[in-house]
Amino acid sequence: MFEAILLGMGAGLISSFLTGPVFFAMIKTSIEKGFKAGFSLAVGVIISDVVLIGLVLYGSQFLVYQESFDKYVGIIGGLFLFAVGVYYLYSKVSIKYEENAIIKVSKRGYLLKGFLMCILTPSTLMFWIIVSGIISAKLNSLDEKLFCFFIAMATQLTIDGLKSYYSSKLRYRIKEDALKKLNKIAGVIIIAFAIWLIYKTYHQFY
Repeated sequence: MFEAILLGMGAGLISSFLTGPVFFAMIKTSIEKGFKAGFSLAVGVIISDVVLIGLVLYGSQFLVYQESFDKYVGIIGGLFLFAVGVYYLYSKVSIKYEENAIIKVSKRGYLLKGFLMCILTPSTLMFWIIVSGIISAKLNSLDEKLFCFFIAMATQLTIDGLKSYYSSKLRYRIKEDALKKLNKIAGVIIIAFAIWLIYKTYHQFY
């Protein structure tokens, strides 16, 4: 059981600090909209990971994984990320600097956004397939594997929550002009990642 805890914590740490559009979007959202928005996005990512882990653990018992599945996931995920990047480029920024100001946040919206950004990125599925292979080689029983993945999700959510919390503290020290630049940087990075994803998928399957 101790080995399951160590493996789970390691997987959660790696997953939380993997660079990519989800990582950058979480930091940006926390700065712009506050802790609740950033944490809601993080919860959406966790739900997505749980779905992917479920597919990895149980889906292989009923379905034969085909490499061609990546074709559809890659194209759809690339288009979705491209749309998110364009939104960041042209979205207007408006923040209140009063620390006591109440910010209205659509928690469900950010949760759905985090879920879609994560589940439509093929690299996330591949990451959990690799992790599942390592865990299966180290742990024997299904209970140990499930406990290991639970620890991984708890570790990831804790770290993402801390990232969102401390990022949100910066929002009172940042000006709108700087946040507009951050929006554009986020948009360019996400669009670049989306184009790379679509190109890689097209080059591989067409």
